[in-house]
Amino acid sequence: MSTVEFYNLLDKQTQTLQNFAYSLTKDSEDAKDLCQETAFRALSNKDKFQPGTNFKAWLITIMKNIFINNYRRKVKGGVINDHSDNQYYLNSINNSVLNRADSDIMMKELNGMVESLDDSLKIPFLRYYHGFKYQEIADELKLPLGTVKSRIFFARKALKNMIAGHYAIYEDIAALEN
Repeated sequence: MSTVEFYNLLDKQTQTLQNFAYSLTKDSEDAKDLCQETAFRALSNKDKFQPGTNFKAWLITIMKNIFINNYRRKVKGGVINDHSDNQYYLNSINNSVLNRADSDIMMKELNGMVESLDDSLKIPFLRYYHGFKYQEIADELKLPLGTVKSRIFFARKALKNMIAGHYAIYEDIAALEN
């Protein structure tokens, strides 16, 4: 394929590329940049296009790959510009601190609620929580299978009631404060 034929094919697809670029970026300036980058890549790789294949699909594939690469680069970067006098670039991801205090407190409260259960409910419940099957628990505790299932059910029900009662207090206090 001659260079003139290639340019003519590219020129015919300009509007299609612009429409597709806008559908990807949702911004007219970014769409223009994407079209320009696609045209540049197509021209610099025109020797890789095989005549007789779908030229439009080849261009759209180039555009889609450029868009995906730019998106991944943007997401991965996470770099912001600090406009202070020193003009350093800061990586905002590394500045975050994980604070697990809330989840630690909640787990302590939940463990306390489980510990407050009667042993007849607590032991089967904890065995089930740790991955034992109903039949294994029944065999270990020398209880009928139905009894084990009932005790686990009642333990769950008691825990739900304790949780609802415990956290309802906080909801009531929050409602009074507002």
